[in-house]
Order: sequence, then C-alpha cells, then structure tokens
Amino acid sequence: MYSQRKAELFLVLTTMIAAWGWVFSREAVQGMPIFAFLGARFLLAAIILLPFCRGKANKVSRKQLPKIVMTGGWMALNLVLWIHAVAITDSLGEGAFIMSLAMLFVPLVAWVILKSKPSRYFWEALPVAILGLACLTLFKAQLEFKASQLWFLGAAIVQAIYFCYTSLYTRSVPILPLTAMQLACTGVVGLVLSAFLEQWPTNLTTPTIMWFIASVVIATSLRFVLQLIGQKNTTAANAAIIMILEPVMTVFVAAIWYHERMPFIQIVGCILILLALFYYRWRSFNSSSK
Repeated sequence: MYSQRKAELFLVLTTMIAAWGWVFSREAVQGMPIFAFLGARFLLAAIILLPFCRGKANKVSRKQLPKIVMTGGWMALNLVLWIHAVAITDSLGEGAFIMSLAMLFVPLVAWVILKSKPSRYFWEALPVAILGLACLTLFKAQLEFKASQLWFLGAAIVQAIYFCYTSLYTRSVPILPLTAMQLACTGVVGLVLSAFLEQWPTNLTTPTIMWFIASVVIATSLRFVLQLIGQKNTTAANAAIIMILEPVMTVFVAAIWYHERMPFIQIVGCILILLALFYYRWRSFNSSSK
C-alpha cells in the first residue's frame, strides 16, 4: 500500500514538474532561439539517459532501428510545433488544455493506423471535448482561433500519432533505449532546423542559461525518472487519471508566474475538456479491467 501511495505521489510531482516545465521553456526561449533550445535540451536529456541503457535487457537490434527513428521523427515534429506555440502564446494554461486533447485524438489515430475502432466511451466524451475547445476559442461572443491555438492543436494531433506508434513498438523495443533515441532524434532535428533557420546569439545571459539547465535536468530528465517509477508501481488506470492533472497544474503555475487570468467562458472550456478526459479514461479502464 505504501509503495502505491508513494508511486502516486511521484506521479503528482511529475504533473507539477511538467507544469513548471512550460514556464522553464517559455522563459528560456525569450533569450535563445527556439529550435536551438529544443535541440540542445533533448539531445542533452538523451545523453543523460545513455548510462541507464546498458545491459542485455536494453539491447536493440538493427531491424528495430528504423522503427525507433520513425517514432523519433514524430516526437520531433510534435515538439517543434509545441515549442513554437509556447513561444508565441499569451496563455500557457489554455495551451496545456488544448495539448491534453491528444489523448482523445489517440483513438481516432489508432483507428486509422492500427485498425482499432474507438470504444463507445470515446464517442460519448468527444462532443464534450469539442464543446470545451470551442469555449476556449470564444472571444467577444465570436469563434476565433489564435495562431498559438492552431499550433497547439497541430501539436496535439501529431502527439496522438507519436503515441500510437510508440505504444505499438514498446511491445518489442526496450523502453529506455527507445526513449533515449527518440530524445536524440528530437535533439538532432531541433539543431538542424536551428542551423538553417536561426541566428545563434554570441552569448547567453545567466538567467537564460539557468532556465535552460532547469528545462534539461528538472523538466526532462527528473520528470522522466519520476514518471517511470510512478507508472511502474501503480496501476495504469491510476497513472492515467493522475496525469490528467497536468493542464490543471499548468493553469495554476501560469496564474502564479505570469498572472494569467482566463475569461469565464474559457474556464468553462477547460472544465469541459477535463471532464471529457476523466470520463473517457475512467470508463475505458473500468471496462478493460472487467
């Protein structure tokens, strides 16, 4: 019992770290090019994970490499879209809730990729989530998408694709080397984009360097370790429900750090998305456990 409670505490801490990770990223890209930040952050995170990828249990065959690189490509595209949205958004909390829709996009993507039809619970939750997204985009009684919202929405769709392929290949590929290589792919893509599209500053300010270090060590490496420990020692249902807290935590963090305030209609949208996610995951896991 103690072990499970400890695992659940680790997962709650993971959602808090993930929420602050949005702030770390937003602050870091104020002082350095966004793709350079993305590339350096994830390449360093991959290097930090390398020592944990030793041993026969983590061995990867040559036949598995193309699959890993492909999932790494989807992860890279997801994070390129996400970091651009983070750089231009005026509401991190709003973006976090749009990104959380990725878990509701997964059944649709799995339907196309894995030929797995969505459950009845998905179709029940989807209209509520769509209504919530509509409320998030209401300004002065008019439906209006901001550029950052479209980038976040695109990132959420790509994240669903990445999630489906990763879930498929984790059945045959060890999780640690898979994660390290995906992070490395994202790092390489970010640095290549930066080399072609961005001009690197001659020097970085101390605050920017500190935000970057926090992003690598805390928001990437520490978060991954805590999440892995938490998921290992609790049920998948508990982990999934707890991870829904990330956008909620992000709203609170953004309110504390940036003094962000959402209009009432957008708060309603966040609540509807949260309810849709909670309902879908709760009913899905209850159904699978029977």
